[in-house]
Amino acid sequence: MRIGFYIILFFSTVCFSQKINGISFVASNTPVNSEIIKPVLEVNANWVTLMPFGFMKTVSEVSIQYNSKQQWWGETKEGIVKTAKGFHDKKIKIMLKPQIWIPNGGFTGQINMKNEKEWRAFEKSYETFILDYAQLAQNNNFELFCIGTELNNFVISRPDYWKKLLQKIKKIYKGKITYAENWDTYKNVPFLGELDYIGIDAYFELAREKTPTVAAIEKEWKPIKAAIKELSLKYRKPILFTEFGYQSQDYATLDPWNHSKSNAVNLVAQKNALEALFLQFWNEKWFAGGFLWKWYDIINAGGLLDIDYTIQNKPSQNLVSYWYKKMR
Repeated sequence: MRIGFYIILFFSTVCFSQKINGISFVASNTPVNSEIIKPVLEVNANWVTLMPFGFMKTVSEVSIQYNSKQQWWGETKEGIVKTAKGFHDKKIKIMLKPQIWIPNGGFTGQINMKNEKEWRAFEKSYETFILDYAQLAQNNNFELFCIGTELNNFVISRPDYWKKLLQKIKKIYKGKITYAENWDTYKNVPFLGELDYIGIDAYFELAREKTPTVAAIEKEWKPIKAAIKELSLKYRKPILFTEFGYQSQDYATLDPWNHSKSNAVNLVAQKNALEALFLQFWNEKWFAGGFLWKWYDIINAGGLLDIDYTIQNKPSQNLVSYWYKKMR
């Protein structure tokens, strides 16, 4: 009886909250003006992610460099604050998602120090990095803060550190928090119960055809969706796709995470993939919404010859606009 009550209460809470119809806004090198914000409004987004990067040379580098003059203006603290104000003025909410970038294809999920001394040095650097941005999020009334992105080995190997880090973050930042784990390791995070949203970067491998139909993609989603829903019910937390998206090229759903592949342009494959995702998830009460990867500050970005993730100036833009308007 008590379990049933909590499930009903959980569903009711999610049901009456507005869907997060978000985009991942790529940092600009110049101040963002109303001309840049207008297309975001026209696609009916009500949230954007801002992503200041910290840099590591390798997966075993103990120091994170960030907020430097060598970075794009939009990734600096000044740029983040001013960009966020422009979106806030238009009633668009902000998720701040500081994350690590490792050059030459290094994957953050494989971060691993050589010994305890190096782990402690790295943890101190990450704490400085993430608490700095937690304070920025608090000072500027950002509605959601993502405490890490695709750091699976780090969060599994150092659970005590993350428990203490979460406590420190919550003392600084009073808004909602999430953590963005990769599509193939999202169940492994030891602190899911401490989050407001369970975050997943949803690049799941789906249909293998060059141009799969919407129905074929939906079929592949069914068992994955069931597992995600089960996790949501287990922790009584809504699911948030902290990233989702598909390249506009052949085999778009085969390995959506592989940003380095280069096949022939296929606008239909991208559109079908996004439509299947919306059909499967956006009407679910336990699903909070998500952030589309990715959106540039360039008016003529994307286009009919582009194979990248952006939907700008492609058929998928109208599709996303339709769903985001429908679910606002």
